[in-house]
Amino acid sequence: MWKKNIFADRSGYLFILPFYILFAYFLLIPIIEVIYYSLTDFNMFSGLKFIGFRNFSELWHDQVFLRSIRNTLVYLLFTLIPTMAIGLLTAVLLNTKLLNTSWARTLIFMPHIVSMVSVSMVWMWLYDPSTGMFNRILEALGIDALQWLIDPKTAMPSVILMGIWKGIGYNMIIFLAGLQGISRDYYEAAEVDGANVFQQFLRITVPLLAPATFFLFVTGVINSFNVFEQINIMTSGGPVNSTTTMVHQIYLRAFTEFKMGYASAQSVILLCGVLFITILNYRFGGSRKKYGED
Repeated sequence: MWKKNIFADRSGYLFILPFYILFAYFLLIPIIEVIYYSLTDFNMFSGLKFIGFRNFSELWHDQVFLRSIRNTLVYLLFTLIPTMAIGLLTAVLLNTKLLNTSWARTLIFMPHIVSMVSVSMVWMWLYDPSTGMFNRILEALGIDALQWLIDPKTAMPSVILMGIWKGIGYNMIIFLAGLQGISRDYYEAAEVDGANVFQQFLRITVPLLAPATFFLFVTGVINSFNVFEQINIMTSGGPVNSTTTMVHQIYLRAFTEFKMGYASAQSVILLCGVLFITILNYRFGGSRKKYGED
């Protein structure tokens, strides 16, 4: 019996071995290499020279990189919260008998499945100063046209608006799945106790959606830290670095200036930031007591 259990355990390890091989080869080893390269002056054309933490010391004096950190955090804050809020509101509406149709869900979810490159090109046309639809609407309302992606004051809000529009559908689907998993018994009991719709939403819906909210928050933070495609296509980080992000700076340093060691140091900072926020989320947002477990 004991030998059988040992064999069963070994067979289980064999089944999960391919995953760990792929994990090590495509994720763990590259992370270790990036950390190593961040301590060198690697530039793809000459040999490696170990320089210690010089790249990291230069980062804190790199005003463009510091600006990219701020831009990334601004994008994270003003994209994640509205996207989750609108996604939750949309899911609640779609969960009612009035709007619970496959067409409504499809139309709202469709922007999520369209490639970011295609979406960015379409929104660049919408933002066009002379022929874009947004400026035509403003002119019809008697408001002066805006230089959406050219003016430093409006460039980042324009990118954020597009990010919110694209992310609503995904948040809606996750919240809708969570809503449909909540038993109607809770709401019926609340109605008997005299709770109105708003009280039911705050005391029943929101707490029971905590796992879905936590999942969307963590994935949203990670996705916001990795924002790149729309920045590179729509603004190229401009104007005056008002929209450049951490990943965009890593790309520029690595593949236009070929400063692989310096770009690796930036990647390590990005990795530490994502890990720090994710750990905080799991520590304070992923508490079992929050989900009703002891």
